[in-house]
Amino acid sequence: LSGGLGAGFFFLPQRQANDIEGQFTPLGGPAKSERRFAREHFPTRDSERFSGQRLLTEGAFASLIAVSASGDNILTAGAFAELLRLDRAVQSLAVPGGDPGAQLSYPDLCVRNNGSCSSPNPLLAAVQGEPARLETLLPQLTYPVFQSSLFMGTFLGGVQLARGAGASRVQAAKALRLVYYLREDEAADRERSLLWLENFLKGIPAELEMAYFTSISRQEEFEGNIKKVIPLFSITYFITITFSITSCLRFDCVRNKVWVAAFGVLSSGLAVLSSFGLLLFCGVPFVVTVANAPFLILGVGVDDMFIMISSWQQTNPKNKVEKRMAETYAEAAVSITITTLTDVLAFYIGIMTSFQS
Repeated sequence: LSGGLGAGFFFLPQRQANDIEGQFTPLGGPAKSERRFAREHFPTRDSERFSGQRLLTEGAFASLIAVSASGDNILTAGAFAELLRLDRAVQSLAVPGGDPGAQLSYPDLCVRNNGSCSSPNPLLAAVQGEPARLETLLPQLTYPVFQSSLFMGTFLGGVQLARGAGASRVQAAKALRLVYYLREDEAADRERSLLWLENFLKGIPAELEMAYFTSISRQEEFEGNIKKVIPLFSITYFITITFSITSCLRFDCVRNKVWVAAFGVLSSGLAVLSSFGLLLFCGVPFVVTVANAPFLILGVGVDDMFIMISSWQQTNPKNKVEKRMAETYAEAAVSITITTLTDVLAFYIGIMTSFQS
């Protein structure tokens, strides 16, 4: 029976649900209904006229922060030549497209304004691929608003303003931020944008020493921590199982309970196999926080096993096995029933909360 139900683990990859917002925010939270209301009245059009200020979520993006090698000023022709090289490297990253053999790069997936890709930084767009243009641009560069409409607070860092009459003119800046937004209008756009961001995380950090962040970085780090923790759980399983079996070992072959302990641990393992497999067959999502459940089940099972062995050892060895078993269950059944009921109640309280995780 456990082997048959355990076949449900075949569905584990497609049942995993580790979305941070979906799992760790309340299902009926007012913020979600308010966001739906705002989306109905202030919709965004990533493929027509994109505006980062109208986004009601973080959006799908990759962000880079560049700092001058000297740490003084990044608004130089040499620094902008490097920034343009970096921009070309990012935009050339490609992922498989819908057609066989097709490749989609950033210009195919980017959000658009008036038919062209939204620029990752207004200054990069202003120099038009020629770093020498920066010298003529700097006398006109004002902060925090540039060209009467562009807010530069999110694109320049460590800004030094010129003294005197032109107090809003930028003299130097220590850091510059590039933001690459991707389309999310359709499900296909979201899927391809996600692939591009995953490719970005694999490709760009290996090539360049940059401070980077994407809209999926938090999720990637969350899942990365999971992969580091699960092997530690395996060690705890091994220690618990070893302790459970060896603590029941006796040199007297008659009083030795090592096989009782071994089968007690085995029954907990079969319980994990059966219960998880059945739930996966039923289509229940697998949340990563449930990965510690086998350890809890093992703890409950081993606890009940120790109660039964303790009750058995307190009986009179001269009595018949039937009578000793009756006395053992009479003593142990109440404790096991109460602990089982409290565990079931605790788990059902967890199920009833509005947090899926």
